[in-house]
Amino acid sequence: MKFRKGSMPFLLVALVLTTGPRMNGNDSNGEHRFHLHSRTFANHTTLPLSTIATFPVSSTNSSNACTFNGEAGGNQSPELSWAGAPERTRSFVVVMYDVTASFTHWGMYNISGKASGLPANAGVANSSFGNQIANDYGIGDLSYDGPCPPTGASPQTHDYVFTVYALDTRLPMLAAFGDFQPGSEALYHALVAAARDGHILASASLVSSYSAAAPPGSGK
Repeated sequence: MKFRKGSMPFLLVALVLTTGPRMNGNDSNGEHRFHLHSRTFANHTTLPLSTIATFPVSSTNSSNACTFNGEAGGNQSPELSWAGAPERTRSFVVVMYDVTASFTHWGMYNISGKASGLPANAGVANSSFGNQIANDYGIGDLSYDGPCPPTGASPQTHDYVFTVYALDTRLPMLAAFGDFQPGSEALYHALVAAARDGHILASASLVSSYSAAAPPGSGK
């Protein structure tokens, strides 16, 4: 499997700087603000097997290279729920980003502004919940593909950030370029442009981790 590493970390930094602090929880006045949570995993915990990818070790070994014991992963996007979105919200964008490897696993945009979350496995191809980009695995399908951090490279534990952005507009449809489906760079360019024009009203994040070289719950 050929992995395509993301090349736009500077855009992510710019996006954070232009949207201000992420909102997750209560503000200093005790008012409930835009926040994100998941029934699939708790914040700052290890991602479960249901979210992990399955790739064979080799052409002659079908064991899963993405898990400690070779067990197949579910490769399902996690359940995500959010609340406290600004009243002017017209759409949401969800991104799953491996900050250790600068690698995008999932991007969905133009989610309905009336939505309060996404069910588990919403990131399947041809999802009805929003438009998706091709992730950085380079497979070309517009869908979620879960973590598979290489065991032969350090650090073996990778950190993943799920971020939901609330926008007061809808993003333009991202176009394919020849045989190439729209990917993470196209989405980040669109988000940075939206931030520049003041269309991102709020954002909230969850952080998780995973290592294919250690049993779940063993720590870093």
